[in-house]
Amino acid sequence: MVDMKSSRTPNKSAEAVCRPNNQGQQQGQTSSPETLDPSNETTDTEDHEEEDLGVLDDQRSIMLHLLSQLKLGMDLTRVVLPTFILEKRSLLEMYANFMAHPDMFLSITSGCTPEERMVRFVEYYLTAFHEGRKGAVAKKPYNPILGENFHCSWYVPRDRIRPLRTNNCTGPNSPPTTTSTILESPQRGTDGSSRRNSDCYRVRFVAEQVSHHPPISGFYCECKEKRMCVNTHVWTKSKFMGMSVGVSMVGEGVLYLLEHDEEYVFTLPCAYARSILTVPWVELGGKVTINCTKSGYSATVTFHTKPFYGGKVHRVTAEVKHNQTGNIVCKAQGEWNGMLEFTYSNGDNKVIDTSKQPIIKKKIQPLERQGQYESRRLWQHVTVSLKAGNMDAATEHKRCLEERQRREAKQRAATQTPWKAKYFIKEGEGWVYQNPLWKAH
Repeated sequence: MVDMKSSRTPNKSAEAVCRPNNQGQQQGQTSSPETLDPSNETTDTEDHEEEDLGVLDDQRSIMLHLLSQLKLGMDLTRVVLPTFILEKRSLLEMYANFMAHPDMFLSITSGCTPEERMVRFVEYYLTAFHEGRKGAVAKKPYNPILGENFHCSWYVPRDRIRPLRTNNCTGPNSPPTTTSTILESPQRGTDGSSRRNSDCYRVRFVAEQVSHHPPISGFYCECKEKRMCVNTHVWTKSKFMGMSVGVSMVGEGVLYLLEHDEEYVFTLPCAYARSILTVPWVELGGKVTINCTKSGYSATVTFHTKPFYGGKVHRVTAEVKHNQTGNIVCKAQGEWNGMLEFTYSNGDNKVIDTSKQPIIKKKIQPLERQGQYESRRLWQHVTVSLKAGNMDAATEHKRCLEERQRREAKQRAATQTPWKAKYFIKEGEGWVYQNPLWKAH
C-alpha cells in the first residue's frame, strides 16, 4: 500500500475524533429516515464549488513520489491519497446531488404513455450529472467509512412539475395538458422555502456505506405522494492510468413507478480524473443502458471521452427506442454539463442548458441533530480544516476516522460479530433499502 501521510507533527486537536462520542452514538441509533422530523430540516447552504487553479509545487512533488510507486492498471482502492485532493464532501452526499432537479424526477411518472415516461427518464438522467459532478476541478470526495450514512429531502412546489408533451393523457393523476410543441427548457423551482410544505411534494433520500471491501454504497430516494422511488447500489473501482485515474461505477439502479407497475433498470458511467499533475479535470465515459421490460422501451446513453488530438469534451449522445419494432423515438446530443438537444420522432425538439438550470436546494437536519455516523457530522473536522487550508489538521482528522474504522473491524473479527447495515439489506448481488415504497404498497 502506498501511504502519503504527512510527515509533520500530528494535530493534537484531532484526538477527539478518535474517541467515541456516546452522545452522538445515541442520536445516531435512535433516528431513522421514517422518524426524522421534517420540521427540523433547514435549507443546505454549503457550496462545494472547487476553485483551486492547479497543483502547487510542493503538492506536485508529493504526487510525483506517489506516481513513481504505482503501476499502470493498479487498483487504487487501498491506496491512501494525499489530503489536498479531497473535495470537502462525502461520496454519499455526491450521490444525493444527482437529485438536484427533483422536479424533473417527479415528472417522469406523469408521462401519459410508456414512450413518454422513458423519454422523461432519459431527460432527467442526462441533466443529473452536472451537479453531482460539480466544479471544473477534479477532486475526490471522502471515501465513506463503513456504516456512514447521509439523509436529506427536497420540497418541490406542486405547480413546478413539468407540463406534458402529449395531449392524450386521461390518467387519474394527470395535470392539465398542453401543446406538444416544446420551445424551451422546463420551468424550474427554487428550494420551495417560501412555501408551506403542504404545497410541495417531499422527496426523501437516504444513503449508507454498506461494505468497505469492496467499497459499496447503497442509496434510496422516494416520493410517497407520486408513488415512485429509486434504489441503487454502486461499487467504485479505481485504477491508475498514467496521468489519469479511472473510476468504474459497478452496480445498477432501479426506478419504480408504482402507478404504472413499471421498473427501469439503469447503469452508471465511468469517471476519469485527467491531467493530475497540472490542472486536474473530470470527464465521464462509457456506455450505459436504461431498460423497462414491461413497456419494451430502452435507451442507450454514451458518454464520449475526449480524443487525444482535437475533439470536444463532455460529449454525450443518447437514443430511446421501442425494442419490438426497433423504432427510434428520441435522440439526444450535446454536453452533459452544458447544452443538450433532444429530437423527438414527432418532429418536436428541445434544448436544455444544464449550466443555467436553477438548483433546488436539499434540506438537511442541523449538525447537532445528526447521528455520529452521518456524513456532515462525521467529516466535519476534516471539512473545516480543508476550508481553512490546514492540510496537516485535515490529514490527522482523516487518519483518526480511518484508524477508528480499522479498530472497529478488528473488534468485530475478535468477537466474530458480522457487520450489519442499518438501512439496507443484501439481496443477491445487490443491496435494497429495508423499507422500500414498493413493499409498503
